[in-house]
Amino acid sequence: MTVLDTRALNRATLARQLLLEPSGMTPLDAVAHLCGLQAQEPQEPFVGLWTRLRGFTPAALSDLLTGRQVVRTHLMRRTVHLVTAADALAWRARHTPMLRQRVLAVYRRELAGIDLDELETAGRKIMADGEARTMAELTAALAGRWPDTPPRALGETLISMIPNVQLPPRGLWRAKAGVRHLPLAHWLRRDPAPPSPDGTDPTGQDLARRYLAAFGPAATADLRAWCGLAGLPAAVAALRPELVAFRDERGRELLDLPDAPRPDPATPAPVRFLPAFDNAVLGYDDRTRIIDTAHRGLSITGARFVLVDGRVTATWTRTDATVTVTPLRPLTPAERSDIADHGQALASFLSDGDTTRVHVAPTPP
Repeated sequence: MTVLDTRALNRATLARQLLLEPSGMTPLDAVAHLCGLQAQEPQEPFVGLWTRLRGFTPAALSDLLTGRQVVRTHLMRRTVHLVTAADALAWRARHTPMLRQRVLAVYRRELAGIDLDELETAGRKIMADGEARTMAELTAALAGRWPDTPPRALGETLISMIPNVQLPPRGLWRAKAGVRHLPLAHWLRRDPAPPSPDGTDPTGQDLARRYLAAFGPAATADLRAWCGLAGLPAAVAALRPELVAFRDERGRELLDLPDAPRPDPATPAPVRFLPAFDNAVLGYDDRTRIIDTAHRGLSITGARFVLVDGRVTATWTRTDATVTVTPLRPLTPAERSDIADHGQALASFLSDGDTTRVHVAPTPP
């Protein structure tokens, strides 16, 4: 079986993630191809698409949100993702058991003695009028029935059990808006697809196939780490006849779509600025294809990364209209120059062309 080394996996990831060269995809097609973008920080998906797409403008994504073509909802790993409306409708039921289990893991003590089916029924009655509500408004409506339960436990559990979206202006370009929840079916005027009644798992197969298109080659542990779903072995087994297999340097089996891009490891990789919590980093159990183990912890802190030669090499922040880059390793003069050039483009994007100020900090000792 062919062994793919770390650099080969890196270049495959960059190609699948639209990070090897700017893509001409539309923003809607890019969100679909990437299986969504992690979006608990509302402005981060704009950078995620800017760094991937040729000629991306923020208004294009804002229009997709207000036009109900993409939505913000809890999905993979019980995190807020920006996904297409079609994927939200198709995938939500497959994620519901995981969402329920994860919220119970957090609030098991607070929810002791509460009939969760009763809680869901009460919540659906409250939300049946189609009015958007804040978390505080939802929990206030439930408090009379469960006065001794912490409101946050009630609210988080409710939106995990009932498919909801976070409505605009939350998530629009430069908007500073709180979260207002509305059932997915109300916002999209369609009910989410129900689970398969015959015990098969076509949605799981779609998730696995789509994941490999955007993240492969990958191990089943990587797939599980990305989506948070434990019950996909049957779906993967059903897909095996249409997949190809490799091994990584650790000996793990990696699966892939046969015609998906696997570029020559020598392919040059340009500097790229990633937003916080980008799935190009978070979408794997073994993230060494893109980030050194020593820096893995940064990926869950909200750090924004700079890729140099395809690997996480620096972090970046923006304060006082200046993009500041902090290296994680010594940089060559050519690397510092490339980072500065791309940082200027990012500063211009974030300021609507008002500034191109960028500062690359000294190399750490």
